[in-house]
Amino acid sequence: MEDTLQRFFLEIAYDGTAYHGWQVQDNAVSVQQKLNEALGKMLGGTIETIGAGRTDTGVHAKQLFVHLDIPLDRTRNESRFLHSLNSLLPPDIAVHRIFAVANDAHARFDATERAYEYHLHFKKDPFLVFRSWQLREMPDIALMNRAATFLIGTQDFSCFSKSHTQVFTNICTVKEAYWGETENGLVFHIRANRFLRNMVRAIVGTLLDIGLKKKTPEAILEIISSKDRSHAGTSVPAHGLYLTKVVYPYIDNIF
Repeated sequence: MEDTLQRFFLEIAYDGTAYHGWQVQDNAVSVQQKLNEALGKMLGGTIETIGAGRTDTGVHAKQLFVHLDIPLDRTRNESRFLHSLNSLLPPDIAVHRIFAVANDAHARFDATERAYEYHLHFKKDPFLVFRSWQLREMPDIALMNRAATFLIGTQDFSCFSKSHTQVFTNICTVKEAYWGETENGLVFHIRANRFLRNMVRAIVGTLLDIGLKKKTPEAILEIISSKDRSHAGTSVPAHGLYLTKVVYPYIDNIF
């Protein structure tokens, strides 16, 4: 008699420094590859996972959900399952939780909201080399926050998208966008229903141009209207970017 398969979500986190992004690739090591390999060793056979989205090379995730289908009886002891899986994963990838979901639940397509942070620091710090971007000049936070208000709402964000990406639309609904101060520097927070490839890093680069007074806050309106990537700022380095939250309508209570 075959084991009954159940769909589960895993909540994971990782430091993306050593990886060429989340998604499995032919000639590079990815986070998904390491997770699939560890699951395969623990459960036997080939295990395929589907993530809530892809992160690029060097980008980190404080929270990412993946789904997979595995025999129900292999997960009855949650703490043992997590301990075994984490022992097989490298130290820069961690699985925090596993929980059963409906068999048609989808980690990518069911997500209704995602949030990112971009971290900046200004003083040389060896402990932040791969976790925050060092900027030499302090930007004007008030100007950047004024410009960030123009990002809020449902708009075509083609100007911040990597060229030649295959998506059905470049329209996104940004629900929150602002800069805040930290002990070491600044953090940009942004929350939306979906993001385009390279979108956050391009937005941060554009806002920094405004904060450094190369453009006015209102210039971002013209940039968005242009739908032209060449009108926006340079993409900032990947290592300052973190995926911080993914929301689903049927598991809101767990956040």
